[in-house]
Amino acid sequence: MSAAADPDASEDDEHANERDTNGREDDQRLAAVEDDQRVIFAMGGGGFTMEPSNPLLDDFVLSLAPADITVPRILFLPTASGDPNAQINAFQARFVGRPCVPEHLSLFHLRDMQRSLEETVLEQDIIYVGGGSMRNLLAIWQAHGLGELLIRAWRQGVVLAGLSAGAMCWFEGGITCSSGPPEPFAGLGLLEGSLTVHADGEPERLPVWLAAVRSGTLPGGWAVDDGVGLVFRGKRLQRIVSSRPGAGAQRVDAIAGELVRKRLEPELLGGGAGPVAIDEDVQELRQVQRLRHGMLGTGPFGAGGHGLRGP
Repeated sequence: MSAAADPDASEDDEHANERDTNGREDDQRLAAVEDDQRVIFAMGGGGFTMEPSNPLLDDFVLSLAPADITVPRILFLPTASGDPNAQINAFQARFVGRPCVPEHLSLFHLRDMQRSLEETVLEQDIIYVGGGSMRNLLAIWQAHGLGELLIRAWRQGVVLAGLSAGAMCWFEGGITCSSGPPEPFAGLGLLEGSLTVHADGEPERLPVWLAAVRSGTLPGGWAVDDGVGLVFRGKRLQRIVSSRPGAGAQRVDAIAGELVRKRLEPELLGGGAGPVAIDEDVQELRQVQRLRHGMLGTGPFGAGGHGLRGP
Protein backbone atom coordinates (compact mmCIF):
# COMPACT_ATOMS: atom_id res chain seq x y z
CA MET A 1 0.00 0.00 0.00
CA SER A 2 1.31 3.45 -0.83
CA ALA A 3 1.49 6.20 1.74
CA ALA A 4 -0.25 8.29 -0.88
CA ALA A 5 -3.08 5.80 -1.32
CA ASP A 6 -6.51 5.91 0.29
CA PRO A 7 -6.98 2.38 1.73
CA ASP A 8 -10.48 1.05 2.23
CA ALA A 9 -11.99 0.50 5.63
CA SER A 10 -11.29 -3.24 5.73
CA GLU A 11 -7.58 -2.60 5.18
CA ASP A 12 -7.61 0.01 7.94
CA ASP A 13 -9.21 -2.48 10.34
CA GLU A 14 -6.72 -5.19 9.37
CA HIS A 15 -3.72 -2.94 9.89
CA ALA A 16 -5.14 -1.65 13.18
CA ASN A 17 -5.39 -5.23 14.42
CA GLU A 18 -1.78 -5.86 13.38
CA ARG A 19 -0.67 -2.79 15.35
CA ASP A 20 -2.60 -4.04 18.39
CA THR A 21 -0.91 -7.44 18.03
CA ASN A 22 2.47 -5.71 18.08
CA GLY A 23 1.55 -4.26 21.44
CA ARG A 24 3.36 -0.94 20.96
CA GLU A 25 1.71 2.29 21.99
CA ASP A 26 2.18 5.33 19.74
CA ASP A 27 3.66 7.46 22.51
CA GLN A 28 6.41 4.87 23.06
CA ARG A 29 7.94 6.04 19.78
CA LEU A 30 8.55 9.52 21.16
CA ALA A 31 11.39 8.34 23.42
CA ALA A 32 14.95 7.76 22.26
CA VAL A 33 16.24 4.19 22.62
CA GLU A 34 19.64 2.90 23.72
CA ASP A 35 22.44 2.84 21.15
CA ASP A 36 22.35 -0.95 20.73
CA GLN A 37 18.70 -0.69 19.68
CA ARG A 38 19.49 1.72 16.85
CA VAL A 39 20.00 -0.41 13.74
CA ILE A 40 21.19 0.42 10.24
CA PHE A 41 21.52 -2.25 7.53
CA ALA A 42 23.61 -1.05 4.57
CA MET A 43 23.62 -3.28 1.46
CA GLY A 44 26.09 -3.01 -1.41
CA GLY A 45 23.42 -4.26 -3.79
CA GLY A 46 20.82 -7.02 -4.01
CA GLY A 47 17.38 -7.29 -2.52
CA PHE A 48 14.15 -7.23 -4.49
CA THR A 49 15.34 -4.70 -7.10
CA MET A 50 18.43 -6.69 -8.10
CA GLU A 51 17.77 -10.28 -7.03
CA PRO A 52 14.06 -10.90 -7.67
CA SER A 53 14.51 -14.66 -7.24
CA ASN A 54 16.51 -14.37 -4.02
CA PRO A 55 14.63 -13.18 -0.91
CA LEU A 56 17.45 -13.75 1.60
CA LEU A 57 18.46 -10.13 2.17
CA ASP A 58 14.87 -8.89 2.30
CA ASP A 59 13.87 -11.61 4.78
CA PHE A 60 16.89 -10.60 6.83
CA VAL A 61 15.67 -6.99 6.79
CA LEU A 62 12.39 -8.10 8.37
CA SER A 63 14.29 -10.09 11.01
CA LEU A 64 15.95 -6.86 12.23
CA ALA A 65 12.67 -5.49 13.60
CA PRO A 66 12.54 -5.25 17.42
CA ALA A 67 11.84 -8.59 19.07
CA ASP A 68 8.47 -7.44 20.43
CA ILE A 69 7.20 -6.59 16.94
CA THR A 70 5.54 -9.64 15.38
CA VAL A 71 4.20 -7.90 12.26
CA PRO A 72 6.58 -5.02 11.48
CA ARG A 73 5.47 -2.02 9.47
CA ILE A 74 7.94 -1.49 6.64
CA LEU A 75 8.08 1.68 4.56
CA PHE A 76 9.85 1.77 1.19
CA LEU A 77 11.41 5.03 -0.05
CA PRO A 78 12.10 4.85 -3.82
CA THR A 79 13.23 8.50 -3.95
CA ALA A 80 16.70 7.85 -5.38
CA SER A 81 15.22 6.47 -8.61
CA GLY A 82 12.41 9.01 -8.90
CA ASP A 83 9.68 6.83 -7.37
CA PRO A 84 9.33 4.51 -10.39
CA ASN A 85 6.33 2.18 -10.52
CA ALA A 86 8.54 -0.78 -11.44
CA GLN A 87 10.53 -0.46 -8.22
CA ILE A 88 7.40 0.06 -6.12
CA ASN A 89 5.74 -2.98 -7.71
CA ALA A 90 8.85 -5.08 -7.05
CA PHE A 91 8.73 -4.04 -3.39
CA GLN A 92 5.09 -5.01 -3.11
CA ALA A 93 5.71 -8.33 -4.89
CA ARG A 94 8.43 -9.17 -2.39
CA PHE A 95 6.77 -8.12 0.87
CA VAL A 96 3.01 -8.63 0.36
CA GLY A 97 2.20 -12.02 1.84
CA ARG A 98 5.11 -11.89 4.27
CA PRO A 99 4.52 -11.19 7.99
CA CYS A 100 4.70 -7.40 7.67
CA VAL A 101 2.67 -4.34 6.71
CA PRO A 102 4.31 -2.95 3.54
CA GLU A 103 3.84 0.63 2.42
CA HIS A 104 5.69 3.03 0.15
CA LEU A 105 6.17 6.78 0.29
CA SER A 106 6.40 8.84 -2.89
CA LEU A 107 7.78 12.32 -2.31
CA PHE A 108 6.68 13.20 -5.84
CA HIS A 109 3.00 12.71 -4.90
CA LEU A 110 2.73 14.17 -1.42
CA ARG A 111 -0.46 16.03 -2.28
CA ASP A 112 -2.26 12.67 -2.24
CA MET A 113 -1.12 11.75 1.27
CA GLN A 114 -3.73 11.14 3.95
CA ARG A 115 -1.22 11.46 6.81
CA SER A 116 1.57 13.90 7.53
CA LEU A 117 5.13 13.05 6.52
CA GLU A 118 6.10 12.92 10.19
CA GLU A 119 3.30 10.50 11.07
CA THR A 120 4.08 8.27 8.10
CA VAL A 121 7.77 7.98 8.96
CA LEU A 122 7.66 7.73 12.74
CA GLU A 123 4.95 5.05 12.90
CA GLN A 124 7.13 2.55 11.00
CA ASP A 125 9.25 -0.27 12.39
CA ILE A 126 11.55 -0.52 9.34
CA ILE A 127 12.36 2.02 6.63
CA TYR A 128 13.88 0.59 3.44
CA VAL A 129 15.61 3.01 1.04
CA GLY A 130 16.05 2.01 -2.59
CA GLY A 131 18.99 2.64 -4.90
CA GLY A 132 19.52 5.21 -7.60
CA SER A 133 21.08 8.67 -7.40
CA MET A 134 22.65 9.51 -4.04
CA ARG A 135 22.92 13.17 -5.03
CA ASN A 136 19.25 13.47 -6.00
CA LEU A 137 18.11 11.40 -3.02
CA LEU A 138 19.74 13.72 -0.49
CA ALA A 139 18.66 16.89 -2.32
CA ILE A 140 15.01 15.81 -2.34
CA TRP A 141 15.14 14.67 1.27
CA GLN A 142 16.59 18.03 2.27
CA ALA A 143 13.82 19.87 0.43
CA HIS A 144 11.19 17.98 2.45
CA GLY A 145 13.08 17.79 5.75
CA LEU A 146 13.05 14.01 5.47
CA GLY A 147 16.68 13.49 6.43
CA GLU A 148 16.05 14.97 9.87
CA LEU A 149 12.93 12.84 10.27
CA LEU A 150 14.83 9.66 9.40
CA ILE A 151 17.56 10.45 11.92
CA ARG A 152 14.86 11.05 14.51
CA ALA A 153 13.22 7.74 13.61
CA TRP A 154 16.55 5.91 13.99
CA ARG A 155 17.10 7.45 17.42
CA GLN A 156 13.66 6.19 18.41
CA GLY A 157 14.41 2.61 17.35
CA VAL A 158 13.14 2.46 13.76
CA VAL A 159 15.41 0.19 11.68
CA LEU A 160 16.98 1.96 8.68
CA ALA A 161 17.86 -0.28 5.73
CA GLY A 162 18.89 0.42 2.18
CA LEU A 163 20.99 -0.57 -0.79
CA SER A 164 23.37 1.35 -3.03
CA ALA A 165 22.50 5.06 -2.69
CA GLY A 166 20.09 4.01 0.07
CA ALA A 167 23.06 2.54 1.96
CA MET A 168 25.76 5.17 1.33
CA CYS A 169 23.47 8.00 2.44
CA TRP A 170 23.82 7.03 6.12
CA PHE A 171 27.63 7.44 6.12
CA GLU A 172 29.90 10.49 6.05
CA GLY A 173 30.33 9.93 2.33
CA GLY A 174 30.26 7.52 -0.58
CA ILE A 175 30.85 7.26 -4.32
CA THR A 176 28.06 8.44 -6.59
CA CYS A 177 27.62 8.12 -10.34
CA SER A 178 24.76 10.62 -10.33
CA SER A 179 26.54 13.00 -12.72
CA GLY A 180 28.32 10.39 -14.83
CA PRO A 181 31.77 9.15 -13.78
CA PRO A 182 32.15 8.02 -10.16
CA GLU A 183 32.95 10.79 -7.68
CA PRO A 184 32.98 11.27 -3.88
CA PHE A 185 29.84 12.71 -2.34
CA ALA A 186 28.92 13.61 1.24
CA GLY A 187 26.22 11.67 3.10
CA LEU A 188 24.15 12.37 6.20
CA GLY A 189 26.97 11.38 8.54
CA LEU A 190 24.80 9.23 10.77
CA LEU A 191 27.49 6.55 10.65
CA GLU A 192 31.20 7.33 10.86
CA GLY A 193 33.36 6.54 7.85
CA SER A 194 32.55 6.09 4.17
CA LEU A 195 30.98 3.36 2.05
CA THR A 196 31.30 2.32 -1.56
CA VAL A 197 28.87 -0.19 -3.07
CA HIS A 198 28.65 -2.57 -6.06
CA ALA A 199 32.36 -3.32 -5.73
CA ASP A 200 32.03 -6.34 -8.03
CA GLY A 201 29.07 -5.27 -10.18
CA GLU A 202 30.28 -1.72 -10.89
CA PRO A 203 34.04 -2.04 -10.31
CA GLU A 204 34.81 1.42 -11.71
CA ARG A 205 33.67 2.85 -8.37
CA LEU A 206 36.34 1.10 -6.29
CA PRO A 207 39.54 2.84 -7.51
CA VAL A 208 37.85 6.25 -7.18
CA TRP A 209 36.91 5.44 -3.59
CA LEU A 210 40.37 4.14 -2.76
CA ALA A 211 41.95 7.30 -4.15
CA ALA A 212 39.53 9.46 -2.14
CA VAL A 213 40.37 7.58 1.07
CA ARG A 214 44.11 7.83 0.36
CA SER A 215 43.89 11.59 -0.24
CA GLY A 216 41.67 12.23 2.77
CA THR A 217 38.76 13.41 0.63
CA LEU A 218 36.73 10.61 2.24
CA PRO A 219 37.40 8.96 5.60
CA GLY A 220 38.26 5.29 5.73
CA GLY A 221 35.38 2.86 5.59
CA TRP A 222 33.97 -0.15 3.80
CA ALA A 223 33.71 -1.45 0.26
CA VAL A 224 31.02 -4.08 -0.31
CA ASP A 225 30.06 -6.37 -3.17
CA ASP A 226 26.52 -6.86 -4.44
CA GLY A 227 24.62 -9.13 -2.08
CA VAL A 228 26.59 -8.07 1.01
CA GLY A 229 25.08 -6.13 3.91
CA LEU A 230 26.61 -4.46 6.96
CA VAL A 231 24.62 -4.42 10.22
CA PHE A 232 25.36 -1.52 12.55
CA ARG A 233 24.04 -1.26 16.08
CA GLY A 234 24.53 2.24 17.28
CA LYS A 235 27.57 3.31 15.29
CA ARG A 236 29.45 0.02 15.57
CA LEU A 237 29.60 -2.68 12.92
CA GLN A 238 28.07 -5.78 14.47
CA ARG A 239 27.57 -8.28 11.64
CA ILE A 240 28.25 -8.82 7.94
CA VAL A 241 25.92 -11.02 5.87
CA SER A 242 25.68 -12.08 2.24
CA SER A 243 22.98 -13.51 0.00
CA ARG A 244 25.48 -15.21 -2.33
CA PRO A 245 28.66 -17.29 -2.07
CA GLY A 246 31.94 -15.58 -2.90
CA ALA A 247 30.77 -12.02 -2.25
CA GLY A 248 32.85 -10.02 0.19
CA ALA A 249 33.70 -6.75 1.85
CA GLN A 250 36.78 -4.78 2.81
CA ARG A 251 37.69 -2.31 5.51
CA VAL A 252 40.11 0.31 4.17
CA ASP A 253 41.92 3.08 6.06
CA ALA A 254 44.68 5.50 5.11
CA ILE A 255 47.66 5.56 7.48
CA ALA A 256 50.49 7.99 6.71
CA GLY A 257 49.28 8.24 3.13
CA GLU A 258 49.19 4.47 2.59
CA LEU A 259 46.10 2.30 2.33
CA VAL A 260 45.58 -0.51 4.81
CA ARG A 261 43.07 -3.00 3.47
CA LYS A 262 41.47 -5.86 5.40
CA ARG A 263 39.15 -8.38 3.78
CA LEU A 264 36.00 -9.15 5.76
CA GLU A 265 34.24 -12.48 5.30
CA PRO A 266 30.44 -12.24 5.51
CA GLU A 267 28.10 -14.79 7.00
CA LEU A 268 26.29 -16.57 4.18
CA LEU A 269 22.52 -16.43 4.62
CA GLY A 270 20.31 -19.36 3.71
CA GLY A 271 22.77 -22.12 4.51
CA GLY A 272 25.02 -21.82 1.46
CA ALA A 273 22.65 -21.51 -1.49
CA GLY A 274 24.15 -21.60 -4.99
CA PRO A 275 25.13 -18.58 -7.12
CA VAL A 276 22.43 -15.99 -7.69
CA ALA A 277 22.15 -14.07 -10.94
CA ILE A 278 21.70 -10.30 -11.03
CA ASP A 279 18.53 -9.18 -12.81
CA GLU A 280 19.16 -8.93 -16.59
CA ASP A 281 17.82 -5.37 -16.77
CA VAL A 282 20.37 -4.29 -14.12
CA GLN A 283 23.20 -5.97 -16.05
CA GLU A 284 22.16 -4.27 -19.30
CA LEU A 285 21.91 -0.84 -17.63
CA ARG A 286 25.39 -1.21 -16.15
CA GLN A 287 26.87 -2.11 -19.53
CA VAL A 288 25.21 0.89 -21.19
CA GLN A 289 26.53 3.20 -18.47
CA ARG A 290 30.07 1.92 -18.87
CA LEU A 291 29.96 2.30 -22.64
CA ARG A 292 28.58 5.83 -22.29
CA HIS A 293 31.41 6.87 -19.99
CA GLY A 294 34.16 4.94 -21.78
CA MET A 295 34.80 2.63 -18.83
CA LEU A 296 34.20 -0.77 -20.39
CA GLY A 297 37.29 -2.94 -20.26
CA THR A 298 39.67 -0.20 -19.12
CA GLY A 299 42.20 -0.53 -16.33
CA PRO A 300 42.62 -3.22 -13.69
CA PHE A 301 39.11 -2.61 -12.33
CA GLY A 302 37.32 -2.57 -15.70
CA ALA A 303 34.88 -5.18 -16.98
CA GLY A 304 35.93 -8.65 -15.97
CA GLY A 305 37.34 -7.44 -12.64
CA HIS A 306 36.76 -9.42 -9.49
CA GLY A 307 35.40 -6.86 -7.04
CA LEU A 308 36.53 -7.83 -3.56
CA ARG A 309 36.88 -11.54 -4.20
CA GLY A 310 40.53 -11.55 -5.19
CA PRO A 311 43.55 -10.88 -2.98
